[in-house]
Amino acid sequence: MDFEKEVIITQKEGGLGSITLNRPEALNTFTIPFAQQLDTALWDMEHDPNIRVVIIRAEGKHFSTGISLDQFKNKSQREYRDFLYTIDSFYHTLAQMKTVTISAVQGYAMANGAGLAFATDFTVASETAKFGTTAINVGLICLGPAVPMMRILGKKRTMEMVLTGEPFSAQRALELGLINHVVSDDALEAETDKLAQKLLHKSPLALQIGKEGFNRMADLPYHAQLNAMDDLFATLSSCEDAEEGVSAFLEKRKPTWRGK
Repeated sequence: MDFEKEVIITQKEGGLGSITLNRPEALNTFTIPFAQQLDTALWDMEHDPNIRVVIIRAEGKHFSTGISLDQFKNKSQREYRDFLYTIDSFYHTLAQMKTVTISAVQGYAMANGAGLAFATDFTVASETAKFGTTAINVGLICLGPAVPMMRILGKKRTMEMVLTGEPFSAQRALELGLINHVVSDDALEAETDKLAQKLLHKSPLALQIGKEGFNRMADLPYHAQLNAMDDLFATLSSCEDAEEGVSAFLEKRKPTWRGK
C-alpha cells in the first residue's frame, strides 16, 4: 500500500519494507492523520507475507519531535483520551508485530518521536542525533514513551528522564541500551540497510519466533518465561527451516530458507 504525497510514505522491495515519516516541514510531529497512516502502514507490512524486515525512516533534518502541540486545546478528558489512544496506537502495533522493525534516526527524536525510536526492535542513530522525553518542559508528560523505556531501563532511570525532560545524545542513548548503533551522519542510510540485509539473510521463521519469544518474556514470571521459550524453541525446531539450517552447517554450505 503506497500513500502518494501523504504524511506517511511506504515502499516494498523483496522482503524489505520501508515506512517514511513525511512531515518534514513540521518536524514530523504526530497528528491524527499521521498516526493513523503510520499504524495502517505498519499493519500493512505485518500482513504482507513477503515482508520480513521494516525500516522506519524520516524525511527532513529530524526524525520526529513528538505530538504537534497545537492539538492540545479545547478538549474534554474523554476527547483527550480518545485522541491519545489514536496517537499512541503504534506502540501497541509494534509490540504485536512478528515482523522485525528498525528505526533510522537523524536529528531530533523527542517525546513521541523518541518513543517511536525506542519501541522498534532495533534503532540506528546518526552521531549528531538527540533524544529526549521533553513533554514535561511544556507542562505535559511523556508517559507513552515511558512504556518501552521502562522495559529497557527500569523505573529509576526512566523516571529521571521523563520527569526532568533533559535531552541526551545518541552516544548516551547507546550507553543506556536504548538504541543499538551510532553511525556517522552520512552513513545512516547505508548502515541501516546493512543491518536489514543481515536480518533478511536469516531464517524468516526463526526471526518471527525469536521476536515473539522476546515479546512474551516481558509479560511472564521467570519460570514461566523459560517454559514458554522452550515451547517456542520446540516449535521452531520442528520446522523445515530449522532442519535445513542445521544440515547446511554440518555440510558446510549456505542454507536455503523456505519459510516452512
